[in-house]
Amino acid sequence: MASNEPRIVAELGRPETPQETADRRAAAAAKRRSNQTVFNLVIATVASLGVVLLLVLVVVRPDPGPAEPIDVAGIAADAEPGAGVSLVVPVLPEGWTANAARFGIVSEVPTWYVGYVTPDTQFIAVNQGIDANATWLAETLDDVSSTGTADVDGTRWMLYENRGGRDSGNHAYAMSTVIGGSTIVLHGTASDAEFQAMALAVMAELGEQ
Repeated sequence: MASNEPRIVAELGRPETPQETADRRAAAAAKRRSNQTVFNLVIATVASLGVVLLLVLVVVRPDPGPAEPIDVAGIAADAEPGAGVSLVVPVLPEGWTANAARFGIVSEVPTWYVGYVTPDTQFIAVNQGIDANATWLAETLDDVSSTGTADVDGTRWMLYENRGGRDSGNHAYAMSTVIGGSTIVLHGTASDAEFQAMALAVMAELGEQ
């Protein structure tokens, strides 16, 4: 026959009192609720991350489209009153695009700068220093020394070949000349033929002024 006597609890060495039994059961229930809350929180967090990942993977992002073209002529016209001279805006064939145009002061010299991407996706910068000094020229050329000269349609240009130089970047090759009161420096990564085309376009522009 089963005994009706209360069971002895090992930790107490005696039977539980009714209050102790109630307290033990309440503590166990609270622990189960706490564990269930943590489990539910983990499940909710994982589900939320899954939704975010799904949105990142499947939502079609809009195509930003091509960048707006740089209005070199318009920027030059706005800057010319402060420059006091006409700023060069070379006329180039289709395939050349400007990616920057600005007027500012470099080494105390008023400077007009335009960056171009060539048809071969290389780069040429046009720098026009107004009454430029030797410091301006050296800074604009990144302190690369002249390696020779070339005659371009009757105008002598200094050449700066640095394509084999370490970390030459956008100063891999350069050309400079003085036309009127402006010192012109072309520098970039383009081929000799593209530099020649740019030099001719710059000279044509300045020759018309």
